[in-house]
Amino acid sequence: MEAQSCRVKYLLYGLLVAITWLSLFLFHFQFVHISVVAHSYLSSSHRRAGPAALAVSFVSSPAPPAVHDDDAETRPSCEGRHVYMLDLPSEFNLLKDCVEGSPAFEDETNACVVMSNAGLGRALLPVAGNDTGGVIPENGWFNTNQHALEVIFHNRMRQYECLTDDPAAATAVYVPYYAGLEMYRHTCYSSATVRETPSAEFLRWLSARPQWAALGGRDHFMVASKTTWMFRRAPSNDSSTGCGNGFLLRPESANMTVLTHESNMWARRDMAVPYPTYFHPSSAADVAAWQARARGTRRPWLFAFAGARRPSSGLVLRGHIIDKCVASPGRCRMLDCSHGLEGNTTCRSPEKVMSLFTSSRFCLQPVGDSYMRRSSIDAVVAGCIPVFFHEASTFERQYRWHEPDNVADGRRSYSVLIPRLDLLAGKVDIEEVLSRYSDEEVAAMREEVVKMIPRFMYKDPRVRFEGDMKDGFDIAMEGVMARTRRIRNGEDLGWNL
Repeated sequence: MEAQSCRVKYLLYGLLVAITWLSLFLFHFQFVHISVVAHSYLSSSHRRAGPAALAVSFVSSPAPPAVHDDDAETRPSCEGRHVYMLDLPSEFNLLKDCVEGSPAFEDETNACVVMSNAGLGRALLPVAGNDTGGVIPENGWFNTNQHALEVIFHNRMRQYECLTDDPAAATAVYVPYYAGLEMYRHTCYSSATVRETPSAEFLRWLSARPQWAALGGRDHFMVASKTTWMFRRAPSNDSSTGCGNGFLLRPESANMTVLTHESNMWARRDMAVPYPTYFHPSSAADVAAWQARARGTRRPWLFAFAGARRPSSGLVLRGHIIDKCVASPGRCRMLDCSHGLEGNTTCRSPEKVMSLFTSSRFCLQPVGDSYMRRSSIDAVVAGCIPVFFHEASTFERQYRWHEPDNVADGRRSYSVLIPRLDLLAGKVDIEEVLSRYSDEEVAAMREEVVKMIPRFMYKDPRVRFEGDMKDGFDIAMEGVMARTRRIRNGEDLGWNL
């Protein structure tokens, strides 16, 4: 009886030990292993997280950028780089109707479609051609509208590492207003009142903010993704028609640092930054791979041109270039955009444009509606040496923050300038000028162009970029912050910087 009692006692003791051990195990698993799994998942999500397609709400706080302990030593200091991003009321949110299920997405020309994927547009599928195994690679290429930089820049700002919620602690104030997209909504035949009123109302609202009062808006900056000329139209009366408005002529705009795609080199009121191209990589490895392809691709054509004739007497150079290309079938390749809708569609095809430029040594960039062309930036990304015909079209005059300082002996090492008047007067010939460059000189110039690619493209704003590389946004922000710091120090810069 006593032995049986002992066995029962030991059995109960053993059961108690087992229960205690199991409890400790479950406790350990719940608060250690599950926490590690959850942390790993969240870290992975943050590594790839970014604004969703069309994440352009102006009323919610921006998502903070992903921060990792292993990056702490390499992250630049935020001293002198803090930015306060304004929250705009809904009436100034031009993409507020771009929500899932909206009928706006049924129209391919609607801004909701054009500005999808955080401004990048639809992703491009790989396309074979040019003996390279594919003109358009698998990753990082989109059908990006040339006026999409406002949306792309805004989404990059949402991930900017030095955002602050305290305006007093900020070096600069970012204004996420889409002045170019506002203009996009109105035809060139609308009245002056229709074209002027929205931006005028916005500037009145902006100048009444407490953040504006500190420096009269001189620490504010924004992107207006059209050329400066589109914002300098002063109507003579309400019935006057035409494209554009007088946004940059208003005193409030004159106080801000406004980034456009082309500045007036004779009377600056803004700073030019590159057009967005079709390439928006998510890693430095993607950029390096494309640069290697641009270096090694076979280029059978001496020069190339994508564009149309223009009836304006001031644009006769385009007709001259087209005639020259037609007369040089073995040396020049062309995308003719002259044939109405068909020609316009052809020249807006990323695949056809990149196929043309990656197969050519030199890419001709005559003046169009204004001095600067998006085609010039596409040429750089394709590794094609740009040929300019007016000083105001050159990167030296326009993209002063982005152009590398490598001009030696008065000769640019990455581009060619052929004076327009000399060409029209018959004093020089395009083919003859370009044929003078030896294979070695062309290779050296192309290498300079290829090295410029990161500075003239914009990373995918939806993801955390893998690798260390500055793009067009990073360089623009360095320029904006340097300019604003000097303004805060009391310097009267004008547009010297």
